[in-house]
Amino acid sequence: MDDYPLIENHGLLGDLQTAALVTTDGTVDWFCSPRFDSPSVFGALLDKDKGGHCTVRPLHTTHATKQLYLPDTAILVTRFMTEAGAGEVLDFMPVTGTTVTAGHRLVRMVRCVRGSMTFEIEIAPRFDYGRKAHQLHVTEHGAVFASDDGVELTVHPIREPEDGRLVDALTDQHDDLHFSLTLQAGQQRGLVLASAADGPPREISLAEYQQLFDDTVVFWRSWLGQSRYSGRWREAVERSAVTLKLMTYAPSGALVAAPTAALPEQLGGERNWDYRFTWIRDASFSVYALLGLGFTEEAQAFIGWLGDRVHERAGSDEDSGPLNVMYKVDGSSDLEEQILDHWEGYARSAPVRIGNGAATQLQLDIYGEALDSIYFAHRHGIQLGHRGWTSLLTNLDWLADHWDQAGEGLWETRGGRKNFTYGRVMSWVAFDRALRLAESNGRPAAATRWHSARDEIYEQVMAKGWSQGCQAFVQHYGSDVLDSSLLRMSTVGFITPDDPMWHSTLDAMEEKLVSDSLVYRYNPEASPDGLRGSEGTFSLCTFMYVDALARAGRPDKARLVFEKMLGYANHLGLYSEEIDLTGRQLGNFPQAFTHLALIDAAITLNATLDRR
Repeated sequence: MDDYPLIENHGLLGDLQTAALVTTDGTVDWFCSPRFDSPSVFGALLDKDKGGHCTVRPLHTTHATKQLYLPDTAILVTRFMTEAGAGEVLDFMPVTGTTVTAGHRLVRMVRCVRGSMTFEIEIAPRFDYGRKAHQLHVTEHGAVFASDDGVELTVHPIREPEDGRLVDALTDQHDDLHFSLTLQAGQQRGLVLASAADGPPREISLAEYQQLFDDTVVFWRSWLGQSRYSGRWREAVERSAVTLKLMTYAPSGALVAAPTAALPEQLGGERNWDYRFTWIRDASFSVYALLGLGFTEEAQAFIGWLGDRVHERAGSDEDSGPLNVMYKVDGSSDLEEQILDHWEGYARSAPVRIGNGAATQLQLDIYGEALDSIYFAHRHGIQLGHRGWTSLLTNLDWLADHWDQAGEGLWETRGGRKNFTYGRVMSWVAFDRALRLAESNGRPAAATRWHSARDEIYEQVMAKGWSQGCQAFVQHYGSDVLDSSLLRMSTVGFITPDDPMWHSTLDAMEEKLVSDSLVYRYNPEASPDGLRGSEGTFSLCTFMYVDALARAGRPDKARLVFEKMLGYANHLGLYSEEIDLTGRQLGNFPQAFTHLALIDAAITLNATLDRR
């Protein structure tokens, strides 16, 4: 671990089409272009030697670092303090908008705020996950890194013409670029890294930089100003909202599960997945969080994206159903899973996977999540048109024929299909919300069939999903394994939060799945999932636990769990998927699911405390 930064020691940048991670020591060690799911340009996060990076740090070997976001923005400030002076790097990506573009800019401004400081700057791209060589072309106005297949990264220096004397540039045998930059208090210079630049390298004046900076500040503060949240945890909620926005692909409205791939759920283990895609489930949950905060435009964009997915395969009779589990951000579904054998993985946790083989699994719960989000959006004035409704009809016809079968389940297990209780519960939700939509809109519907399916699912879950021995609802029929996905049973209305069966289930989960307030998904030893190793507590599930406790009339316990969980955020308020026994973050980072659940838990708990 000594030669890899902790996963939580990163900040997130983005321009609403792709993203970058910056470590607390000023290194960009993850950046893909032109999209979230494109090959990496900088990938040292997954191989420190072969992945590529862009580093800005003091030449002085002994220094302290601090990192923060400029308030109410996605502009990251990394500060360095030495005995000789203090300096900082301001990192941001100018927002691109809704038009698909190959051009993306990463701005890195270096400032000296006290005394003097010499910075080392190293730019070492490794295109196509390090599989493509490059050539470096240096000019008097900047530099261009060109890969063998024509992909380019252009370096535009930020400076005034007379400031060339501040920079000493060197190249090396790898065609990487090295600078040393000495600044006095009050001086600032920097660079813009541009993928698919619209021209040769050029000098960017400080005035032009300032305009980019000001425009970026205005965008983020104007956007965040739409939030209606005024509860107890405003800072955490609004940082989560900005994080979700950074993971939204503006041209389509799709939300990626995380901007990273192959970060391990267990160091040295094989649970390393690519999360740079749009899961129907995760993105559907985003509708609750976004509308709960007042971000109608984002929710409407996703509902439109979801409607297109429902429509394009309506009537499909494939075994995996008319909806895929996940898609690329543009809606395409080619997610072939590959292993990058030439990379060692984060902290030598191989394999490094790109693509995702779970895309075509049968996960019946996604239909309930999709219908629930459509229904929730409808209640907030986002209407489903005729094409969308007719497409839903064919999806529901398929579900009526197939809900009573085994699947891979919410957690994408690779240990064979089972009759997962959560999948049944969410199938119940699908028919329940469809009936409500049809009734409220006066739409044609197979109401008798939907009623029958909904009632049959309910009776089956109560008979087979409940364990008398555990006195709890269980992961799949015929087992005594608990599963925290079922924390959503009361949230979606399958069971009332004051039902004794529900309180008994919460008690059983507290005994078996909760460790000092942190919640495991399930016990893989008790329910083998086809993978070696174990995992940490799942942060999404901890926030779901908070929501369930608050709804069940246990607000004091819910608040304590919530406050404890806030303490596991990184220094910027960001969360990955999991937390290990030492409190370190594990898995892809940051994870949208976790931040969505934080927002939902904060809204539910705040309302509960207000009512009390």
